Amino acid sequence: MNLHNTEFIKSAANVGALLKADRPEVIFAGRSNVGKSSVLNAFLNRRNMARVGNTPGKTIHVNYFDVDGKLYLVDLPGYGYARREKAEQERWAELINAFLQIPSSRRLGVLVIDIRHGPTELDMTMVNYFEQLQIPFVVVANKADKLGKTELAKRTAEIEAILSGRTQKVVVFSAMKGLGRAELIRTILHFVEGKTDAKDGVTE
Repeated sequence: MNLHNTEFIKSAANVGALLKADRPEVIFAGRSNVGKSSVLNAFLNRRNMARVGNTPGKTIHVNYFDVDGKLYLVDLPGYGYARREKAEQERWAELINAFLQIPSSRRLGVLVIDIRHGPTELDMTMVNYFEQLQIPFVVVANKADKLGKTELAKRTAEIEAILSGRTQKVVVFSAMKGLGRAELIRTILHFVEGKTDAKDGVTE
């Protein structure tokens, strides 16, 4: 799978614009201020594939990216941005719900959280959603570069304890430093192709 061969497909602003799930999908979800788009860009090793800004809440649509004709990466609207009007938040919730309800035989969730704070109440709501829909998921604990070694180990252990038996794994990640990228590649390759080696079958 060639990660360089990634193209933006479309941005769905309403339910009618959502795509049918005709190939495996990897779904990126998370709060508006956890660096979800930065994680997606780091995974692809592309600077501006997903929109990144200083203001949370930049992702307001369901954004689709085609990876080498084999996979959709789907960037969901960030949730929990309080400054958005209630009607807009409700529209986002309806859009996310409609997307997740589309029948699909192969989906993997990537839940991006802030490692400094662990999973919030809204994050756990997304965990419950994944479980109810029987979507396996991994947790990407982003912003690891913000912590020292001792605190990083402590926070990681706490997150793993909270999500024990629920997530497939917790990936300690730094979009700024590239930490955890190889592990995330291995995980997604395993989902798509059954491969376990990050250098087996992937072009970065």
